[in-house]
Amino acid sequence: MQQFRFSLLAVACASAFLPGLLSANEQAQAPEKVQAAELKNKDIERITVYGRQNQVVMNSGLATKSDMSLMETPAAVVIVDEELINAQGVNNLQDLVRNISGVTQAGNNYGIGDNLVIRGLGANYTYDGMYGGAGLGNTFNPTRSLTNVESVEVLKGPATGLYGMGSAGGVINLIEKKPEFESRHDIGVELGQWDSYALSIDSTGGLTDKLAYRVVAKTARSDGYRDIGTDRDEVYTSIKYVFDDSQDLMLSASYIKDAIAVDSIGHPIRIYNAESVGGKTAGEASWEDLINDPEGKGIQLTDEQRQQLADSLAASDGLTPYEFGHNGIISPMAKDNEGEELRFKLTHNIFLNENLFLNQQLQYRDYSSGFARQTGAYNYVYWDRRGTINADPRAPLLEDGVLYPFAARRQEYRQVSADETSWQYFADLRYDFELAGIDNELLVNANFEDRDIRFKQYSIYDADKVIKNKAGDVIYQGQLPYIYDIRNPNWAEGSFKDHDPLMTSNYNKKVSAWGVGLQHVGYFGYGFTTRIGVAFNEIKQSYEHFGVDERYRASAAEPTPEADTSDDGITYNLGVTFMPTDDLSFFVNHSKGRTAYSMLGGVEGDGSDRLDSESISDDLGMRIKAFDDQMLTSLVFFKSSRTNLQFSNPDYEEGVSGSNVPKSFYDGKEETTGVELDMNAHLNEQWMINVNGVYQDARDKKDPNRSSYDTRQKGVPYVTASAWVTYGAEMFSLSSPIDISLGAKYVDDRSTNSSSFGIPDGHVPSYTVFDSAISYQADNWKLQLNVNNLFNEAYYNKAMFLGGMPGEERNAKLTFNYQL
Repeated sequence: MQQFRFSLLAVACASAFLPGLLSANEQAQAPEKVQAAELKNKDIERITVYGRQNQVVMNSGLATKSDMSLMETPAAVVIVDEELINAQGVNNLQDLVRNISGVTQAGNNYGIGDNLVIRGLGANYTYDGMYGGAGLGNTFNPTRSLTNVESVEVLKGPATGLYGMGSAGGVINLIEKKPEFESRHDIGVELGQWDSYALSIDSTGGLTDKLAYRVVAKTARSDGYRDIGTDRDEVYTSIKYVFDDSQDLMLSASYIKDAIAVDSIGHPIRIYNAESVGGKTAGEASWEDLINDPEGKGIQLTDEQRQQLADSLAASDGLTPYEFGHNGIISPMAKDNEGEELRFKLTHNIFLNENLFLNQQLQYRDYSSGFARQTGAYNYVYWDRRGTINADPRAPLLEDGVLYPFAARRQEYRQVSADETSWQYFADLRYDFELAGIDNELLVNANFEDRDIRFKQYSIYDADKVIKNKAGDVIYQGQLPYIYDIRNPNWAEGSFKDHDPLMTSNYNKKVSAWGVGLQHVGYFGYGFTTRIGVAFNEIKQSYEHFGVDERYRASAAEPTPEADTSDDGITYNLGVTFMPTDDLSFFVNHSKGRTAYSMLGGVEGDGSDRLDSESISDDLGMRIKAFDDQMLTSLVFFKSSRTNLQFSNPDYEEGVSGSNVPKSFYDGKEETTGVELDMNAHLNEQWMINVNGVYQDARDKKDPNRSSYDTRQKGVPYVTASAWVTYGAEMFSLSSPIDISLGAKYVDDRSTNSSSFGIPDGHVPSYTVFDSAISYQADNWKLQLNVNNLFNEAYYNKAMFLGGMPGEERNAKLTFNYQL
């Protein structure tokens, strides 16, 4: 652990010359100590270029696998260091993203795991560059804690050449804690609201002069806000052997077991369609406006029932979630997402000579997940759908002559069990050389990845679900009772299996990929730096369907043999940085990536399978240093897109169209344009500041035949902004300052638009939340109090499928750490 306070910028430039061992004051007072430390640690630092910690945050080596400083890097990279993580008291990746411009919650988030997007596009999760689960449309998903994380790097834009198969938006790279030879043992205790508590240990030290270990463990329990509880037990172990000053080997193992309650709905938006009432909003419509279907096709309400329906309307219906406080539509039959993860990783670093460095990583990961979540439960109010007003069952519930305006219809529960096993290997060989007076880095890399997913899903439904055979006979009827009032639900009795579940998914999906790449970094004179990379990768997918309940879908009930498909192509990145002065740089970057279209999608293997999707990103940015290198500000204009997306040809008719009529087109895309700001500063011994913000316009342009073409991406706000300020106050003649922090986070409104459900203008409102912290660090202990949502703002922190997830009310957490 560092013995002095530093921020994301405090050691920024100094870190290129001194790996975080001396403070700025020590450097100024004892330059000979700096030189000695440089010589002493030169060899140690060079063999850990792929294991750098946050004391070298100005170096982008992990993100770009080069030795460039951030000022020289022609790519959008943001780094969050350990000090900021600790000051904010965050324990998971969900809460950390406030510090990274352009990283937001995904739309259609069903409450499962870390569904994050970068610039409106999917994110790739890694631990020290190796696969960390999910991404690529994966619907089961771990929630990543920061227990064993020292810093987080985000590389925005395609990174296929460096990180293999991954998502289009970029890479969220969690840098894990490593063994240290200096002994240190830390015990932590956390106490918070909702019966939250945690106990952790972090122990590291040298067993011999060549062998070091680290053990990090934590157990945490919380009933959670709105009873969305969390149980988590995790153990991380690693052992590192240093052969000599040019070679080391590290073996690490991680085990995580957690159970996290699932709220897939949050507060739903009531389905009221203004266009069906001549454009009148719910606040403007009267009972006379809520006419019955003139042809008698929809449900027919009496005048009194129409009045009852109108009286239930709120001005926000059809637009924003219906607020009902702490309540939620979480049935006792729902089952926590019980995840279990096991990871083993072997890392080898070796300098073959002074200029030739090889890094190899081999990882095995197994993640299993099981949960039962509620979906559907739509509260239909008024909708003229395809020329029919309130066509049953997309209509208010009328049962035995009684109207239930707040009823939930088309209710479904899904029980999922999934197991993913993956192997991954990376080899990066970097050669540093000088040619014609120009310093060069040449990186040759190779990667292989294999993921194997076994997936099963069962569903139960309410009475709206009716399945008939070809003769018209009913072969399945949902048994769940209707929810008559979403504000005070009546729940079905018994367990999930008591309600005649249908097996709706049952398959094995395999995705494997391999690639080779070449990257060149040139340090030219006159302030110019270039980064050029090209890679080739191939992605192979196979899918085997084992059969589902014939009552669910007779055409898919019979098993099908394993089918394969593959696609390959070239990716690249082109970047140039110009530094007219040491404190100012400008960069441009253009990159292309490739990735699997879907981790869980089916494969037919008959030549009609959709191709891999691609991605394109363009960046124009500038970076500024100031205050003796203690402040770094970056401003980036960007345009990122996921391309080569499939959509159906409306002119194609199965069995009729000729071979010259394509079944599908592949030029759909998702596209985001915007500008990002990130500023981090450690102005002096007392003030530390982090500010970031983004304006982005994320558009869905997948299918020009749909009414939702070129609309906002669900859940992605136009504007997000965050600030965190820490002041070290000298008080009460204490030996150390008291750190007082205040933070603010603003998130713009997020679209939940759905023409398919009659709420094209649905959205989750914007919000601003203030957080605070106060801490005191003594020689071997630290006490910290975090108070979040200081002014008890009511807000929605996530956009759900057709609603919003209520954010936490004001809450406090007390943390105590003791170092042996």
